[in-house]
Amino acid sequence: MQTAHATLNNQITSNATLLRPRPAPEFGTARAVTKDEEIFAEGDRAAYFYKVVSGAVRTFKLLSDGRRQIDAFHLPGDIFGLEKGDEHRFSAEALGDATIIAYRRCSLEALASRDQAFANQVIASMMNSLERAQDHMLLLGRKHALEKIATFLLVMAERLTEDGHVDLPMSRIDMADHLGLTIETVSRSLTQLERQGIIELPAHRRSIILRNKAALERLEA
Repeated sequence: MQTAHATLNNQITSNATLLRPRPAPEFGTARAVTKDEEIFAEGDRAAYFYKVVSGAVRTFKLLSDGRRQIDAFHLPGDIFGLEKGDEHRFSAEALGDATIIAYRRCSLEALASRDQAFANQVIASMMNSLERAQDHMLLLGRKHALEKIATFLLVMAERLTEDGHVDLPMSRIDMADHLGLTIETVSRSLTQLERQGIIELPAHRRSIILRNKAALERLEA
């Protein structure tokens, strides 16, 4: 038979368990998206912002002449779609199968106050996005095709891998629309770099092996 003392101890333990601080949950709603699926369109109400969990996302703008300019590629951990105004200025699509988390923009302040790590992540992601946007502007304005390709490969290698074997989530058309080049120019440039022994293009054409990183860095400079 359970004593009164034991019963009291059990109640205290139970109450302590209920009162013990619990880890904050991952605020937001997880969403699985497939290749080329639209996440939001330019002009849509910017009620949500997003974090990439797996896969990759492109943000882009369609120009008046029908061309597409890809602003950025968002990889796991990146936050995108957080706007200053009330509407999205770019469209967003999944590059392949991906998982994202959608957060209500109106709850950002509450989320940040409850989870300092999350707030720091948002700030760091926004600063990284700003830095990449500035670098992208310089890349588009001042570099010729080989320099653009070299810079792009070095950036992707830094973001995706440490061993020089880069599995790109984007197609060459995506690369061209990001770098302001034609797909033919992208293909010719990659072939030229391979012939020079700077990179290797395996049978899986989205994989690129950096054989001579120093040579790429000289091209980028």
